[in-house]
Amino acid sequence: MKVAELRELTVEDLRVREKDLDDELFRMRLKKSMGQLEAPARLRGLRRDLARIKTLIHEKA
Repeated sequence: MKVAELRELTVEDLRVREKDLDDELFRMRLKKSMGQLEAPARLRGLRRDLARIKTLIHEKA
């Protein structure tokens, strides 16, 4: 997810995406603990996207 794309969104949209990514990250961590995770590199990307979104929310607030 590009930062330029995220900057165009409103704070409410960012909060919705934050919640979605947080839920997806939780599910992937559970799969990882059970040994069923298919794409471990996706975890890193999710964490980074979540951090980007949280940073933008903080900047706009």
